[in-house]
Amino acid sequence: MTRTLLLSATFVALAGATQAACFADYKAKRDDPLRLHYGVAEVLGNCTAEAAAAELEPRLAADNWQLLSIEGVFDDAGLEEREESAGEYYLRY
Repeated sequence: MTRTLLLSATFVALAGATQAACFADYKAKRDDPLRLHYGVAEVLGNCTAEAAAAELEPRLAADNWQLLSIEGVFDDAGLEEREESAGEYYLRY
C-alpha cells in the first residue's frame, strides 16, 4: 500500500513539474479619470485566453482595474521581450 502511495505521489509531483509556465499579456482600464495600462501576468490554470481572462478579471478588479482584453498567452520564452512594454505592470497581477 505504501509503495502505491509513494508512486502516486511521485507521478503527481512529476506532472506538476513538467507543466510549462504560462503568461498572458493584457490591456486594462480605470475610469474617472480614464487610465489605461498594458501588463503581463502569470496564468496558473489552463494556458488559454479564456482561462487567463477568468483569472485576471478578479485580480485586476481588486485594484479597481477592468480587464479590456487578453492580447495573447505564451510561455516563458516570450517574457523578456514584453518586460519593457509592461513596465510597472510586468508580473504585477
